[in-house]
Amino acid sequence: MKIEKIHHVAYRCKDAKETVEWYGKMLNMDFILAIAEDHVPSTHEPDPYMHLFLDAGDGNVLAFFELPTKPEMGRDPNTPEWVQHIAFKVKDRDELIAFKEHLEANGVDVLGVTDHSIFHSIYFFDPNGHRVELACPDPQEEAMLAKLNEVKWDMLEEWSRTKKAPKHAEWLHAKELGDV
Repeated sequence: MKIEKIHHVAYRCKDAKETVEWYGKMLNMDFILAIAEDHVPSTHEPDPYMHLFLDAGDGNVLAFFELPTKPEMGRDPNTPEWVQHIAFKVKDRDELIAFKEHLEANGVDVLGVTDHSIFHSIYFFDPNGHRVELACPDPQEEAMLAKLNEVKWDMLEEWSRTKKAPKHAEWLHAKELGDV
């Protein structure tokens, strides 16, 4: 048995229409379909909802639920904002910069470009408070991924024992921190 791919990723949204329009305008995602019912099919719980599906490219689907009868959505107060996010791949750095400029021109605060060595990213929040990342590959991505592949199990094992960051791949962000 093997998973083929992610079918969809679902998040909660504050306003279904605003979410569809924002993702269409800001990230050029097409609205695929909507499902709305008064009962949850899996639990049979009476709870009206709107379930939206957006085309995130290459067969990937981003979904949202608007739940008008539930308390206002929030975040886990014990998890930093930067941790929970969804990242989308864009073709190259030119495309990443074009998205950054487009988002900023439309009033979205954008953090980055951040150089992660294997890829470069920008970060921003959608109108629901979800952190979104756009990432493009670095021209040296393949070589760096091969280097990281060689140490992944050693890093995981060391982390598991010590709960301290292993130094096997500290070169990744050395440019930002000075030579480590």
